[in-house]
Amino acid sequence: MTFMTDTSDFDKQSGNDASTLIVRAETPVYGGYVIGRDGKIIFIRGAIPGELVDIHIEAKKKDYSIGFVKRIIEASPSRRNAPCRVFGICGGCQLQFMEYGKQVSVKEEILVDAMNRIGGFNAALMPSLTGEEFGYRRRGQFKVSQDGVIGFYREGSRDVVPVEECPVMAREINEVVRKLQKVDLKGVKELHITSGDTVVVLVKGNLSDDAVQAVFSAGVSGIAFENGDSIGKDYITLDLNGLKYSVTPWSFFQSHWSLNRKVVDAVKERLSPLEGRKILDLYAGAGNFSLPLTLLAKEVVAVEENGAAVEDGRRNLTLNGVKNCTFVQLPVETLLVGKKRNRDPKLFGENRYGTIIVDPPRAGLTSECLKQVMELGSEEILYISCNPATLARDIRKMSDRYEVESLHMVDFFPNTYHIEALTFLKKK
Repeated sequence: MTFMTDTSDFDKQSGNDASTLIVRAETPVYGGYVIGRDGKIIFIRGAIPGELVDIHIEAKKKDYSIGFVKRIIEASPSRRNAPCRVFGICGGCQLQFMEYGKQVSVKEEILVDAMNRIGGFNAALMPSLTGEEFGYRRRGQFKVSQDGVIGFYREGSRDVVPVEECPVMAREINEVVRKLQKVDLKGVKELHITSGDTVVVLVKGNLSDDAVQAVFSAGVSGIAFENGDSIGKDYITLDLNGLKYSVTPWSFFQSHWSLNRKVVDAVKERLSPLEGRKILDLYAGAGNFSLPLTLLAKEVVAVEENGAAVEDGRRNLTLNGVKNCTFVQLPVETLLVGKKRNRDPKLFGENRYGTIIVDPPRAGLTSECLKQVMELGSEEILYISCNPATLARDIRKMSDRYEVESLHMVDFFPNTYHIEALTFLKKK
């Protein structure tokens, strides 16, 4: 589909209310919106900054409204036809109608605005880290309808939109999906398909014995279940810049793997030299940063709450013969600020951490956790964020002791509104 038509597929969600306005799209904001104004602010979906658009108002609030594009009156030169046939119906992507270079510049603008407005400082943005915009995802979370159809939820609903090929998924995942559409999957609610040297499927729901055999026939090496059981090989292995990186479906990894490798290289280059230095990696996952940094540092301590990720991380140490890294299975908050605060001298001895890495969830760091991170007194902090607003908030709180040396926008999720950032902070 394309927003160049008179009526977008969003009409199917909101009806044909005559509440429309012609407005100029102005400033992009997080969430896939662009601000327009008609006496008060309107958050517009489906517009590119600078366009004159006819919009449908779908929600009116006290101080703002929310609308979506019905018709383009003056189109941006960055507008294109979305390559996905269910774009605007499926809720997975929001920006496919925008040329990729424009997507990147819009995300940069949103990140810089958050730093200026919330963080309280003028952010000097370094070159963004980007990669392929299609075929990049090495993990996909697919919904399964009650009658066994595989797809994604329709925007704003729990209706499953059937798909046989998703443009942002890796080829191997699309091949498995096409084959599984022919399998009786009644009783299954979700399929998480992960691709590396092999393909592994995590099943949420019930899978019959016949379906198990059919799933294996679709070209997967292992089937995993929510309770931790599995059949076959339940992990994949990826190349992490010369290291073997294994991960199961129960733990997180960056699905845009080729870009992740570029980011890891950028981190290694920026943090060098690390000889003789001890590194604390908080929210470490299976060791995406910890593992490569063991090649440069004296010691790395990786802290992660997810038991499956810790198991994956320890397997990765064995696969690569790494001896100078320790995985600690604890919530970061428990380690730093919990009632049972862990002050094990092996973790918090006189040899303080010269470098701390934090890669928190969307909510960012709690105030007390952030305070304790700063109290450790490290020379540098690498903050990886998936939320510009909470990143800016946390950096503002750190500004008395740390200053931003460099900031990169990282586009791990092209064609969506998601924005990640890589921030290097130096002790004042």
